[in-house]
Parts: sequence; structure tokens; C-alpha cells
Amino acid sequence: MAGTAAPGARALVIVESPAKAKTIGGYLGDGYVVEASVGHIRDLPQPSELPADMKKGPFGKFAVDVEHGFEPYYVVDADKKKKVTELKRALKGVDELILATDEDREGEAIAWHLLEELQPKVPVKRMVFHEITREAITRALSATRDIDVALVDAQETRRILDRLYGYEVSPVLWRKVRQGLSAGRVQSVATRLVVQRERERMAFRAADYASVSATLSAPGDRQRFSARLTSLDGARVATGRDFDDLGQLKTAGVTVLDTAAARGLVGALEGADFTVSRVEEKPYTRKPAAPFTTSTLQQEASRKLRLSSKQAMRVAQSLYEAGYITYMRTDSTALSSQAVDAARRQARDLYGADAVPPSPRVYTGKAKNAQEAHEAVRPAGDSFRTPAQVAGALRGEEFRLYELIWQRTVASQMADARGTTASVRIGATADDGRTVELSASGTVITSRGFLAAYEEGRDADRDEAAEGEAESRLPKLEEGGRVDAEDLATAEHRTSPPARYTEASLVKALEERGIGRPSTYAATIGTIIDRGYVRHKGSALVPEWLAFAVTRLLEEHFPRLVDYTFTAEMEADLDRVAAGEVAGSDWLARFYFGAGGPGSDGTAGAGAGLPPLPGGAGQGLTGLAEGLKGLAEELGDIDARAVSTIELGEGLVLRVGRYGPYLQDENAAAAADGKEVRASVPDDIAPDELTVERARQLIADAAKGDTVLGQDPDTGHDIIVKTGRFGPFVAEILPEDTKAKPRIASLFSSMTVDTVTLDDALRLLSLPRVVGVDPATEEEITAQNGRYGPYLKKGTDSRSLTSEEQLFTVTLEEALAVYAEPKRGRGGRAAPAPLKELGVDPVSEKPITVRSGRYGDYVSDGETNATLRGADSTESITFERAVELLADRRAAGPAKKKTAAKKTTAKKTTAAKKTTAKKTTAKKTTATKASTAAKTTTAATKTTAPKATAAGGTA
Repeated sequence: MAGTAAPGARALVIVESPAKAKTIGGYLGDGYVVEASVGHIRDLPQPSELPADMKKGPFGKFAVDVEHGFEPYYVVDADKKKKVTELKRALKGVDELILATDEDREGEAIAWHLLEELQPKVPVKRMVFHEITREAITRALSATRDIDVALVDAQETRRILDRLYGYEVSPVLWRKVRQGLSAGRVQSVATRLVVQRERERMAFRAADYASVSATLSAPGDRQRFSARLTSLDGARVATGRDFDDLGQLKTAGVTVLDTAAARGLVGALEGADFTVSRVEEKPYTRKPAAPFTTSTLQQEASRKLRLSSKQAMRVAQSLYEAGYITYMRTDSTALSSQAVDAARRQARDLYGADAVPPSPRVYTGKAKNAQEAHEAVRPAGDSFRTPAQVAGALRGEEFRLYELIWQRTVASQMADARGTTASVRIGATADDGRTVELSASGTVITSRGFLAAYEEGRDADRDEAAEGEAESRLPKLEEGGRVDAEDLATAEHRTSPPARYTEASLVKALEERGIGRPSTYAATIGTIIDRGYVRHKGSALVPEWLAFAVTRLLEEHFPRLVDYTFTAEMEADLDRVAAGEVAGSDWLARFYFGAGGPGSDGTAGAGAGLPPLPGGAGQGLTGLAEGLKGLAEELGDIDARAVSTIELGEGLVLRVGRYGPYLQDENAAAAADGKEVRASVPDDIAPDELTVERARQLIADAAKGDTVLGQDPDTGHDIIVKTGRFGPFVAEILPEDTKAKPRIASLFSSMTVDTVTLDDALRLLSLPRVVGVDPATEEEITAQNGRYGPYLKKGTDSRSLTSEEQLFTVTLEEALAVYAEPKRGRGGRAAPAPLKELGVDPVSEKPITVRSGRYGDYVSDGETNATLRGADSTESITFERAVELLADRRAAGPAKKKTAAKKTTAKKTTAAKKTTAKKTTAKKTTATKASTAAKTTTAATKTTAPKATAAGGTA
């Protein structure tokens, strides 16, 4: 049987992660050695890390030869050299190599790179599976195949595209906006979406209106129900949906009520007779949602579990590798026949025979690309484990996410929810002769169906939030019947601006537009947050002013690169590469050089330039006639000052400067005295909150300069109050000849620049306050005020306080009581548990844990923190590796950071010398063979073999 080790033979199976290796190794047993590559082993190096003799050659700019078929130059990552050596050693003692990396594009590329680097002398097979169960692994062993060259080509094309995009466009941002910025094919479009929504909020003007509602009941029926005024004298009464975002009425023929008119109408309706004028009943049917794809899983995890996209994918990865769910990177909503049977059987057992429809439900999705798995995300196995059955093995986020996946999968094969919807119209005549009509609606569910197991969440709708509409259950009513009005009330309303994107709604928007791929959304959102373009405010995504400048530059000078339709068309083209319909190098040539660029031999294109691409590919590139190269070279027209300027109105502008955003009044700057006043913008002011009035106040505060509150009676030093980038603060003014640092303290939230007193300032400057000493540890406890509010600190252990006043009042006993409780995060939430516990550090003799932080996952012994590096992951990190990272961090220290980086570069250069471009190219025919690499010439290989990459690059 193909893929099964012969008696006495040994096969080396390579997967990505140690966790997966452990699980699969337990299923395979004797005859198989299972090792992990720990992710990618090779990638494109930074151009600065190339060997000296290559830096001035064709690979010097991108580590890709753009003029000769976009040939990549790969090196083994410095921290993977040891792993590659271990794999080569393991390969010597086996009779067969089985590459069992993930079944998507990236997994295929990892397998190809392993093949290229290991150069096995034994037969090679490619094994794929979408769940890690004994049955799935057994089936996969009997159905091995060769490496899919189209998938490898597709992954490499994406990697090279991202390298070209980032390395051509990012330097433009460095020169025209700020050093250290980055641009990317998907990240720049995602940033633009968030910025565009904030622009809409900034331009929004609220409209005010009033409404009238009634609490009604039928005679002899105690059930009350609510109805809302919908018509006055035959004209519909306006709701929030009738106003545009500028606060203007956009619907003709509607009546707008203000508060006075609403109250007058209520008075005129006192004592009026209310009669049912119309009753409508319709059958209600609601179908269950399809099983999870990567995108919908991230959206629901955000809505229901409050997990970020990155957290959801991390937890899902852990569940997959432990054998609890199927592969979590998929566009498919389909279920295998075994999964359908399992879901129907479980629904029948748990909810009864009536909860299951006569025939299975079949779901078909848009599944645009070939890279993703062919099945939805679901519980693993031919029979599902219920949440109760896994409760002993799974905890916290893992259990909650598994439960969500189980619920969605089982519900997808259950019966429709059925019932009846009723809507009624109720008329009355006011004492002044005006006629009114009120409306009410309700739904009665008679058969819950799938709702017994699961109900899909949804993002809030601003109109519903503004109106406060909700359906209720209605009593039995008949046309012509009388109802009693027990209460009439008015309410004031103000229209709401478009809601900011959350991670869930941004993922949904990207998917709906066909931008990027669901498997990359978590990384994309993480990138725009890490780059400082977007920040969280609660669950909402708020763009920084820096993002406005970057987006404006790209919109004005690279409009096609951030055009939503164009980006989606590029994605479709890349899918054609994955399907083998077009060669990646041909598409890259069209994208980079334009229609008239050089051919694959380096000569200039003749006549009409590059030929049309087959299969409709490249149609979206018609608007990029110059190619990326030509666009990036035209920098003369970019006005750096203009792209970094946002007009607020009335001559006020915000500029994104080197040290942050600041305000200017251009009218004042143009005045005769020419005095220019700049005001920093506090970080806690969101763009839509910076109104003209707020901006003028900030400029006025800045113009005042330093306000002297008085002198410190102990030192005689002046104490001032002023407003800075991080908000208002008080400071001590020291003599010019002193070398001491002045005391500075932020104002409490209850204080303002105009109301703060000298006594207030002196109290603030007295912080941090020593509360006392913990008798158990002999550590000093202090009360301090920080960026995220007041807190206690004992050594490296910080605990939040509930109010700023506690900084001056909290006692030692109260502080010890706070430390006796489980640690809690911001907002009073319990601090997240460690992601993993690894053992006791030999240096500090304290437990090493893996934790998730603001800037990514890291290892910590409670004293030293070390961020996981590119090749490390929470799933694959070992105790030995954690000890090594902590030791490096202790040895480096803040001042040695740059030196350490240079050493890494030097090592990569050494690695690069061992891998030449020609050697990499010559090996590419091995991708379709299971034995040793064919020895072919570089030129011959270019036309037939795929090229691949080890990393997805900047999204």
C-alpha cells in the first residue's frame, strides 16, 4: 500500500510543529520516525544580508532577480540550521521520506523547501490530511501524492509579490511621511478601510428627532405590548434611516417630529380610542448558518468569545494539532459524508428526532482558491466528542472555542426554526382631528429546530441601536378590535455615525470584497496594529493620524494599489496561478514592469509588450500600465507636507510630524506678526473626536504656555501646568544648573488645566507613594499612576486600583488584600492564564511560562521577558529554547540590542554563501519527484519548475 512502511523499514515523517509530531507519532507507532521542521526553514534574506559579491548583482535589491524570470534567492534561516542538520541526520537511517506538512499553499511550500534542502536519496511522498485522528492519518498514508507544483508556484508568487510591493512602496513612505513605515498588498487596503470609516465619522453630522410610543393591551388580556408611531395624517413619521450622514433629511414626504411636536401629539391623544386596523400573519422560517470557514470562525470568536483574530487562530491551531478539530485554514463550508452523519446522529441523540431534517444539508461556498482545505472547520473524527466529553482535557479559551465549533457544526445539520410573524397596525384620531397609525410586530417560535443548539451572532446595526427597536410577542388581535392605551411616551433620538470596524467586521468586509485570504486576515490585522496604523478602543479599531497620512499618499500617488476592486482582481489572478492556469513569473512581469516591460531574457519587450495572460489573468492590471516599478520611481510630484496634512475646518489643520501629530491655525500663521502656535494632540483623542472646537481649545491651551500654579514650599521651585502630547500634566521647574530630573505627573481624569490647584499639583508630584512593606516577601509596595490608570507595584507584580484617589488613601492592609486575590487585568477581568508552562529556569529558579502580550507571545520567568522570535511559536517552543531566549535577553541588555542584531545578520550572510541562486534553481525539478534531484541547467529549469517561498511576507 502506498505510503505504508514495509516490515522492518523505517520512514521519516516531517510535520511543522512538535505538538503535531507528538500526536501523529502516537498514531503511527513503530516503523515511523516523526520530526518537526518547526515551521519554515528558508526564506528570502534581507538584501543587506546577501553575500558581498551578490549585493551589486541582479539579486541586490530584492533578493529576487526581476529581470530573469523573477528568480528568488533563498537562505536557510540562521536559527533553523541546527534543525536542518538534525533532519538530515534523521534521514540517513530511513528508507522513505514522507512530507506531511499542512495541505494549503504554505504547507506545500514548506514541503518543497524541505525537499530542496534535504536532498533525500530515498523515495519521497507527500501526505496530506485535514484532521489529526487515527482514521484520518491512516487514510492519508494510503493516498500519498507528489508535491503540487502549482501550489508551490502560487505561494512563491505571493511571497515575491509582497517583497516587490513592500520594498518599492515602503521607501516612498520613509522619504515622504516617516522612517520605519511599511506598505503591503493587503495591509494597506485594510488600513484604508479603517481610515475611510473614520473619515465618514468625522464628516458625520447628527440629526435630532423625536418618536412616540405606546404601551397597549387588548381588553381582557393582561399581556402588554409596545407599538411605535409610524404615520401621522397619512405621512410616514421619520426615523434615523431617513437622514443622511450630513444630518439632512433624504426621504421625501416624511414628517419629522421634534420634541415639542411629539409631546403635543401625546397630549392630543389622551383619551383617544385605539382600533386595530390591520393584522398580518406570515410563516416564519430560519435556516441554520453554514459550518465555519476561517473567516466566519474569526468573526464569531470575536463576537461571542471576545477573541482577536490572532488569538482565535492560535487557539484553533492548538486544537487542530491536538486532534480536536479539522484544519482551521479553509474557505470551504462543505462537510464530508462522515461529518454529516456524525452531526445528524449527535443532533438526533441530544435534541430528538424532530430536530433533524429528513435529508442532509449540503453547503457550497465560494472557495475561490485551491490553497485551502476542502472541508469546513469542524470537530475532528468520524464521530464527534461533545463539549462535556472534552471538558476534562480542555480549559479556558480552548474549551470555549471547541464548544463554539461543535455547536455550529451540529446546528448546521439540524432542522429550520419555524414559527409565525405577526404585524399589526393600530389607528386613532387625536382630539385636534389628526389621524395616527402605530405599528407593532412580533415573532412566535413554534419549533426551535437548530436554535436549540446554536444561534449565529451579528454585528450591531447603528439604525437599530438608534431606534431601540425590538420585536415582542403579540397577543391575539383581530381587525376592528379595540385596544387600550395604558401609556403614551415620547423619546428624543440622535442619529448615529457609521460604526467603527471591529476585528470581526473588518474580516467580513475584506472577505466580501475578495481582498486577501481568510488564512491571512489575523496576520493582516496584527500587522496594521503593530505598525502603529490602528489601535483598539474597546473592541473597535481606531486609525491613528499616521494612517491618514499613509493612506492619503497611497490614494493620491498609488491609487490602483489601494483600490478595492483592483486588489480583489489581483487575488483572483493569484488563484489562477494556484490552479496552474498561468505561470507566476509571467504574472509578476506584467505587474512589476507593466505591459511593455522586459521579457524573461532581460531584453526589452517588443511591439505591444508582454503578451496577454491566459485564463483572463492580469485583466485587473490594465490600470497599472506602467507597472509597479514605474510608479515607485515617480516621486517628484509627491508633496510630503500636503500628504501629512488633514484639514479640520476654519483654517485649522492637523499635521503628522516626526514626533507625532500636531495642530496649527493657518489663519494665525498668516497674520502680520507671523507667530505660529503648535499644539500637540493627546493620544487619547480619536480622530472623529477632534472637532474644530476641541482643536481651538488645544491651540489656546498651548498658546498660554506654562501656567505657574505657585512654588513648592519645601524647595521653592515653580510648579507649572501645561498640556502635552499625552494630555495635561504638572511639572516642577528646576534651576538651569541642576542635573536632577524634574518631577512630572499627569492630571487625574477629574482635573483640568483651568481647575487644578497648587495643592493638587503637589499631591500629584508626591507620587509614587510608598504604601508599606510586604512582611512575607520584604518587598516594598508603592502606589503609582500610569498610562492605564492607578496601580500598586511590588517588585515586578502590578495590580490595578479602582480609583485615582486610592493612590493617596490605600493602606498596607488593603494593598496586601489586593495581592492576595488572583491577578486581574485592565477592566477588572481576570488576567489571562499562561499559554504554556515549560519548567523551572536554572538561573532564576522560577517557573518559565509562555504568555500573550501586547506585542506578541513571549516567555517569562517572572523577572525577565523574552519575545518569541520569527521561527518560534507558542505551540513549538521547548523548555531548552525558552531557557536560551531568556539567557540571550539577560545577556543583551538595552544597550546591546543593535550589536546583537548585527551578529544575526552576519550569520545569515554566512548561510547565504552556502546557497547560491543557481543551485536553488537547478534543484527545482525535484518538486515533482520522489527521489534525488535531477541535474538540469538553470535555463532549462526556469521554464518548467516552480519556485517557492518560506514565508508569506507582509500582508
